Amino acid sequence: MNVAASLGYGSQERLLIINADDFGLCPSTNKAIEQLLQENVVSSATIMMPCKSSKEAALWSAKHPGYDVGIHFTFTSEWDAYRWGPVNKGSDTQSLITSDGYFPKDCRTFELQADPRQVKDEMIAQIEAALAHGIKPTHADNHMGSLYGLETGRHFLKEVFEVCAAYGLPFRLPRKVAAANEQMVPQELVEQARQLGLLAHAMGVVVLDYLLGLPFPLKPGETYQSVKADLKQMLHHLQPGVTELLFHPSLVTDELLAFHGQPEKRGMEFQLFRDPEIQQTLKAEGIRVIHWRDLQQLQKTVYGRA
Repeated sequence: MNVAASLGYGSQERLLIINADDFGLCPSTNKAIEQLLQENVVSSATIMMPCKSSKEAALWSAKHPGYDVGIHFTFTSEWDAYRWGPVNKGSDTQSLITSDGYFPKDCRTFELQADPRQVKDEMIAQIEAALAHGIKPTHADNHMGSLYGLETGRHFLKEVFEVCAAYGLPFRLPRKVAAANEQMVPQELVEQARQLGLLAHAMGVVVLDYLLGLPFPLKPGETYQSVKADLKQMLHHLQPGVTELLFHPSLVTDELLAFHGQPEKRGMEFQLFRDPEIQQTLKAEGIRVIHWRDLQQLQKTVYGRA
């Protein structure tokens, strides 16, 4: 499927979804993402239902249904001072946790031990928990990329597509490799992305053309100005089609400093899309900012699923 053409855009149009990840992580992150959504400088957010502040984020989202909020499928718990585990309490989750009862800290551990049936049940439980709070999710994606098999090659995307098709959710998966990354990505992964895009289509799920993200850690010597310059270059090189750009904004508070390994970078990312220079770059480049609900409606139209 040519997603851009199916949405009614021309072949050279550059369409961008700006998604704030980790909604529900903690109150500091919730407040930042709520502000960005209300200021209409981002397209959407995705909520981590296993986290302690997910209920707060979910209830806010239910009261503000005009904003796109999706499910951030979560199967890893990376911080030492703040851990979380499965939402699913009705069936076995032993393959999803470590001896401490929480999700693994890293994707490799998860990929090697997770049972696909338990993964699917947990995804359903995370969606159902959001629905129970009144959210009407517009899409889904994945915390830390744990479902993609990036560490071991053992992915869970068939289960992802089954769940997303059943609930009418488009999913964060790039069908192509962005030009900026082509030299760093093995050719077999380029072909794998294409094949997985075809599988998503066959199973009735709309996916992206490209996926971009800001580097997670703050590099030595990096400043807000250098991060902003990197983002401007990323936008300048955006390719025709539908791209999602993901980032992790938060207010920097004592709460965030108490557990998060990259609090300063999260604060920088909160400011980026509020920055007049970035907004001007989007306009100057002729980039159209679109929303996940556009893709969700396309999925419903093409595949006839709610």
